[in-house]
Amino acid sequence: MTILKTYARLWTDDLDGALPLLERLTGEQPHLRLSFEAIGLAAIGDFLVIAGPAEERAKYRHASATVVVDDLKALGATLESAGATLTTPVTEGPTGRFLYARHADGAGVEYVEWTPELVHRIIGA
Repeated sequence: MTILKTYARLWTDDLDGALPLLERLTGEQPHLRLSFEAIGLAAIGDFLVIAGPAEERAKYRHASATVVVDDLKALGATLESAGATLTTPVTEGPTGRFLYARHADGAGVEYVEWTPELVHRIIGA
């Protein structure tokens, strides 16, 4: 199992309002933008901006980071051997599959296995 990318999560009420500063800071445009349930998401540089009503964002605040990996199955074995607990089992999402885990030390992380197309487009060959 390999980590392909890690995102710091930024929380905002207004996705479009948050992006101009991040574009200036990173020198990039968002490489991923989508909606999931009642929230909007944009990935730019090493930031994942999560926007929407506070009560909807609260559903995802238990994770401090989003980590893209190449193999969720192998990750599950690694997490289990380290005493982590899956708080959300492997679930299909708009970018591939994901799970949420609470590490033995209490840290909450979202792990995502992107579709091959996204890996190729964003990470490269």
